[in-house]
Amino acid sequence: MAKDQGKKSMLSDYLPNEKDNLENNLQKFGRIKTLIFDVDGVLTNSELIVMETGQLLRKMHTRDGYALRRAVQKGLRVIIITGGKSKGVVARLENLGIQEVYAGVQDKLAVYEQLVEKHNLDEEAILYMGDDLPDLECMRRVGLPVCPKDATHEIRNLSLYTSPIEGGQGCARDVIEKVLRLQRKWIDEPRITARKKTQQ
Repeated sequence: MAKDQGKKSMLSDYLPNEKDNLENNLQKFGRIKTLIFDVDGVLTNSELIVMETGQLLRKMHTRDGYALRRAVQKGLRVIIITGGKSKGVVARLENLGIQEVYAGVQDKLAVYEQLVEKHNLDEEAILYMGDDLPDLECMRRVGLPVCPKDATHEIRNLSLYTSPIEGGQGCARDVIEKVLRLQRKWIDEPRITARKKTQQ
């Protein structure tokens, strides 16, 4: 197999979406400094369980949680912008170490623009993962718009990467792991300790 063919095969494993040049997209993952996520349809699936009391229940994936915590620990800025108002979801995300959780947001673009100005963010170094029309305008602004497998048609068309995983099933883990692996931050290098040779 030619060297270039082998490289293309590796990139295909990372980025199954062939909408844009694979190598360019891979480089974009490696440059990301800020991660922005929607909640419903991304960190949860698109379903809600409606209780008799009117309470809405959501389900989140533990592997997404691990990856979000890992991203925070490794120095990436993680931001949540959601239209939902679940106190349980907010508490869960804050327990993962995410300090900027914006819930009950009706105009996501306005919040996004405020954050860009507040933190002087490089928009080319932002990954935004959304799944439906309220995320569309924000995703048009960032360097790396991505989405779950089951995102709406409009969002999939805009995204430079579509995860092979559905919302609430680990799609956030998928993209976070790509970012951290390319930045050599996903797995800590083991400490090497010298072993004394046993004397005969």
